[in-house]
Amino acid sequence: MSFRRLVTTLTFLAVFAMATRVSTDTDTWWHLRAGAWITEHRQILASDPFSLTRFGEPWVYPGWLSQITLYAVFRLAGYAGLNLLTAGTVVVAFAFVWRVMEAPPLLRSAVLLLAVTASGVYWSARPQIFSLMLSGIFVWALERWRCGHRWSVWLLPVLMAIWSNLHGGFALGLILMAAYLAGTAADIGLRRLTQGAAASTGADRDLRRLIVLAGVLVLSVLAICANPHGPSMLLYPFKTVSINVLQRYIQEWQSPDFHRLEAQPFLWMFLLTLAAFAAAPGHVGTTDFLLVAGLGYLSFMAGRNIAIFALACAPALSRYLHLAMVPLLARVKMGREVSPRIARVVNIGLGFLAALGVVIKISSPLSVSVNEEALKEQIPVDAVAYLRENNPEGPLLNSYNWGGYVLWALYPRYRSFVDGRTDLFDDELLTEYLHAWRADPGWEDILEKWEIKLVLLEPEAPLSLALEWQGWKQLFADGQAVVLAKP
Repeated sequence: MSFRRLVTTLTFLAVFAMATRVSTDTDTWWHLRAGAWITEHRQILASDPFSLTRFGEPWVYPGWLSQITLYAVFRLAGYAGLNLLTAGTVVVAFAFVWRVMEAPPLLRSAVLLLAVTASGVYWSARPQIFSLMLSGIFVWALERWRCGHRWSVWLLPVLMAIWSNLHGGFALGLILMAAYLAGTAADIGLRRLTQGAAASTGADRDLRRLIVLAGVLVLSVLAICANPHGPSMLLYPFKTVSINVLQRYIQEWQSPDFHRLEAQPFLWMFLLTLAAFAAAPGHVGTTDFLLVAGLGYLSFMAGRNIAIFALACAPALSRYLHLAMVPLLARVKMGREVSPRIARVVNIGLGFLAALGVVIKISSPLSVSVNEEALKEQIPVDAVAYLRENNPEGPLLNSYNWGGYVLWALYPRYRSFVDGRTDLFDDELLTEYLHAWRADPGWEDILEKWEIKLVLLEPEAPLSLALEWQGWKQLFADGQAVVLAKP
């Protein structure tokens, strides 16, 4: 095993070990319920069958393919299957990025592991993990296009057609293509302004490359329409980002909290990239600047965009960091070379020890008991079990964060009042829910409107306290949740 291959092996063993962890979160469960419904009914969901408040309303969601995939994996392999699927998509995403990074092996490895660490805030068993994987493939294809390999970008319309059936993050693919197109066009224009007639050399070739990418971008937009909902899917990203409640109350849509350690690797990567830009000889490519500035801006606006920043900017960081370090590396004196036979034995031994360490590390998140304990920290499992066993009369008003698990564990006996499908509930209903949860003036009218007879809420929720004061009967209570019934 060569040194280069050893570094690659160790790097991706580390990526796999980092990515193999408990991957379920509160939204995983409504995706699993949707996947189960699609599988059982053998048709794509076009209206909502799950909620109390939006039952029967049109529901346009671009994730049916990922939902049946997640459900099939969970049904066949349980928590371990979901965790391995999530880890596998992370490895694939960064494997494609690795192939277009320009630097010596150790520097590539350090940059990639920093990018992986920064993107970790995004990993969960949800359709968005497929957006991460496809973003990595798009970066690979676009970087190869920039290096002159024109054929790779013709894969993108096909991938976009798949992406529009996996997750609403397909807009990221369009953003990446637009950045490469605009950056390359700007570089050509600047070259002509500064070099004049000398810039005509290769101008026709550059123009043909731009036309190719522009055509691919148009075809990719058209490919988005290849889904059960047709051209209406083109408007889906705009609808999602227009929901004000997302930015105000949902953490992943808010600016990163840099007091939290998990958000800081993004900041390190962003600052290190700016430093590499400043220290590298020559000018910074316009495409690289657009990627770092544009995706950095989006990441500062919403933490969920950090992963795409880490993926797309890793090649630029490795390239400029290497250029900045070339003078330093030239002064480093190499030690005495080890014989190839000894080096091969040592490398194989190190690879084996690393693989053994990975096996030991991932054994914990593959354990059912570890996943169930993690679930109990997120979800009031005992309260939900009480409802399932005793079936008190509904309809039910549930906490937003628990709506997905209500659908998974209690549907069809109970429907959710709200859950993580913000695109379905939109600002009107989510605001109504928040008024009720906070026990704002008029909360009684909201419960009366929906004929609520049962609530599943946090004990400290203002509505819980208001209902207890009005004499609602406490059916279940622990430190995590309270179940109250109308008298």
